[in-house]
Parts: sequence; structure tokens; C-alpha cells
Amino acid sequence: MHTDTESCVRAVRSKDARFDGWFFTAVRTTGIYCRPSCPAVPPKPENMTFHPSAAAAQQAGYRACKRCRPDATPGSPQWNERADLTARAMRLIADGVVDREGVPGLAARLGYSTRQIERQLHAELGAGPLALARAQRAQTARLLIETSELPMADIAFAAGFASIRAFNETVREVFALAPTELRTRAGRGRAGARPGARTDARPGPAPGGAAVRDRPAPRPGAGLPGPGSAPAPATLTLRLPYRAPLHPDNLFGHLAATAVPGVEEWRDGAYRRTLRLPYGHGVVTLRPGPGHVACRLSLTDPRDLTGAISRCRRLLDLDADPVAVDELLRADPVLAPLVGKAPGRRVPRTVDAAEFAVRAVLGQQVSTAAARTHAARLVRAHGDPVDDPEGGGLTHLFPAPEALAGLDPEKLALPRSRRTTLTTLVAALASGDLALDPGSDWRSARERLAALPGFGPWTVETIAMRALGDPDAFLPTDLGLRRAAAACDLPATPAALTARAAAWRPWRAYAVQYLWATDDHPINHMPTG
Repeated sequence: MHTDTESCVRAVRSKDARFDGWFFTAVRTTGIYCRPSCPAVPPKPENMTFHPSAAAAQQAGYRACKRCRPDATPGSPQWNERADLTARAMRLIADGVVDREGVPGLAARLGYSTRQIERQLHAELGAGPLALARAQRAQTARLLIETSELPMADIAFAAGFASIRAFNETVREVFALAPTELRTRAGRGRAGARPGARTDARPGPAPGGAAVRDRPAPRPGAGLPGPGSAPAPATLTLRLPYRAPLHPDNLFGHLAATAVPGVEEWRDGAYRRTLRLPYGHGVVTLRPGPGHVACRLSLTDPRDLTGAISRCRRLLDLDADPVAVDELLRADPVLAPLVGKAPGRRVPRTVDAAEFAVRAVLGQQVSTAAARTHAARLVRAHGDPVDDPEGGGLTHLFPAPEALAGLDPEKLALPRSRRTTLTTLVAALASGDLALDPGSDWRSARERLAALPGFGPWTVETIAMRALGDPDAFLPTDLGLRRAAAACDLPATPAALTARAAAWRPWRAYAVQYLWATDDHPINHMPTG
């Protein structure tokens, strides 16, 4: 979109927040870049240039606006809507793959050469994978500086910087402030805010003041911690922004109704769960709020912050573009009243695609309650025990495929055919023959899943919708969807319903959410307790 100057200028002049993340506005006369909805007086059109990413604006020599904080916008919805190479790469970069494995690791996961990846990202985003990952590190550092009491050396390490010098230089270059100045400025802003006031809908301090680490970490010596070491565990509170509107009922209701005991729970008006992360594990508490989702993260290693935030955003589908989705679905006279009643429905997704694939198999042809029971048995027998830092009911991480690869199928309280389906799936996941991650190619993953025994269209499309994040995944054989279709005078047979749903593409997964919500099932209602 950044090449359409006229449309970009109109969006900036109207301060249209719908375009935040789609492009960034750089101002030649000030040397800063902003989000389209920046509250400052719009610059003259001749002084504006437009960039497809924050990294591209930074590479062009522009600094982030201190007022609208363009680096903290919701991610571009393109990366969750598309299945091409650029979108897959961006999903993996957001998950921290470049920080952990470098550009060669990113290229290996995508099945391309590093040169191809560099060329493609430069062509579309104006920056390569290293610059994109650097921009993300800068935002992670800013988040930790402003919302925690971590020492600066620990923050540099947790944000993925290779040295204190690189950390200091990047923060100064991107934000035009030293790290200590950023912290001081954030402290003044909190002191001047009304108690409980929400200043904006970006990651940052929770309403009512800063949320800081529960236990201060020991300050390391000069430089970063040594090899193999890591900062102490941290607990942070932040806001996850989203594009309005967001209707939370089916989103949180689904997660609460399908929660696996020990791994997930609904407690005190919030969804909580354990997270298996690259450097350790964590516990997250998510609560919908006005203009944001309040997120409390307890991490055994703060280096997992970027990946944890990315997974939480993916879980709640927070980078979706509800205006575009609802506009298309409203064109259907059957869906129009459903969208008008509760606009902004999201697709409940997952923090771990492999975990969800296992749970999808356990849920084949059984009730929600039975699926939870089967999953809880696996968790107790094979999951890694953890402590709940808030004294709740979270006791385990969901078992990794490697832990399930050696399970005895005779001990599974499942029909024999489903035992075969489950053991074949976990063997493929554990061996790497089947890869399910943010960078997965949706078509290829579907083909590999369909080739496994016991994987019919319902299971494959369920995994595509909730684990892979395909916004066009469709479940015409789902009993709940067929009942809803019949109640709305839509075709009820799978073939006829699929033909009728062609007009809903590429948002059929969202149409499913609106149709499911016509049923008065607990899964469609956010718990009140």
C-alpha cells in the first residue's frame, strides 16, 4: 500500500487507525516516522514519504515518533492473511527465529537460500531479515525498559542484543534517547497520569501504573551475562493492542470451554495457560480490556519475551483486520445481521501448533468435555510439571511431541484407529517429517496431514484454521456448522455449503465463527466468573 501515495496521504490526514501497521509515514523536515493515526498535526504532503515497515523507515535514517510510537503498532494483518514467502518469513521473524537461529536458520525453515530470502524481503519491505529482527529487538528493549525494573544489561541480553554497545546504539538510533532516558521519561508519564487512566492502546504499563518484575534480578558484572547464563525469572504486565472492533465472547469463551486442566484455566475473569518457550517456560494471564488485552507474563527466562508476545497475539488473532473481514461478510444477506450484532469476531487460535494438532486428534468425534478429559490424561502422564507463580491451577506444560513419541498406545483410552492416528502424528512431529510452525506452508502442511492415517477433512481444516492460522480454512462437515447453516437457511450438505461459501473467501474461517455463535453453547460465551 505504501506505493499508493494518494491513499496514504488521505489515511494520514484522517488519522485512520485502520492503516496502522500497513505503512509508516516518514517526515523529511523532522527526521521522524509515525503511524498513520499519529495525533500530531499532519505534515504537508510534499514532506511525507511512505515505507512498508518500521525497519525500512529506520534504515532510511528516520527515528520513531515519541508521541505515536509507530514501532508498537499492531502487526500488519498481511502476515496472517497471506501464505507466500514474505508472510511466512515475517511470522517466523516475529517468533524470534532470526534472533535464535540467524538468517540461515530462517532460510532453512522456509526452504529457500539466504540470498532468496534477503532479496524477497528487500523487494517488498525495504529491509532484510536482520534489519527487521533489529527493529523487533528495539521494540522488545523499549518494552522492558519502560515496564520493568530489569538492569539494562539484563534487558540487552533478554532483547537479543549481542552486546551492551549494540543495545545502546540501537536504542539511541531508533528512539533518539538513551536507554536510561527512556526509562526516566516513562516514569514521568506514569507519575503524571490519572490513577487507573489508560493512556493508549499499545504495549506499555498497565492501567494504574507500571507493572514491574516481582523479584529483582542480581545485576551482572560488566557486559552481558556469560555464555549459558540468563537473567533471573521475570514477571511483566503489558498491553496487547489490536484493531477495533474486537468481540471477545466467542474468543475467550472458546478458550475457556476447551481448556485442558493443568495447562489452561479460566480464573478471576481471565484466561491463563502455561507456555513452552525456546529458552524456558512461562505462564500467561490474558484479560480483555478497552482497546487492548491486558497481558501478564511470568517467564523463567526474559529472552522469551518476544516469542511469548508473538504467541499470545497469534492465540487471540490480534493482528486481524476486522474492518476488512466484516465488510466482505456483511455483503451476504444471511451473515449481515450476525456481523451487525457482534462485529469484530476473531478466530481462537493456539500458542503451539503441534500441541493443537494432538488435541484435534483427541477431539475427533467426541464432545468438548471428552476431548478435555483425554488431553488431561496425556498431560498428567507426559507433561513437564511447573509451578504456578500466582498459586492457581496450572501444573504442567503440554507434552512435547518428543515426549509422546514413545507412549504405549495400549494405555490410551481411545479406539484403536484413533490410537494409530495419534501415534503416527506424534512420530511425524517428533522426527521433523511434519513441521507445524508459524512459517509453515499452508498447502504443503494440509497435504502432509491428509496423508496420515485417520486425518479426514474436518481434522485437517481444524488444524489449518486454529494451528496454522489460515483465515480461509473451512469446515463444511462440522456438525455445529451444519446445524447453524440449516438454522440460517443456508445449504446444510457439505458440497452445497462449500459452494455457497465461495463468496466469503478469503475469510471463511471468520464466517464459521459468526455461524457457530448462533448456537447457545458455552463455547460462545465468555465466562462471568
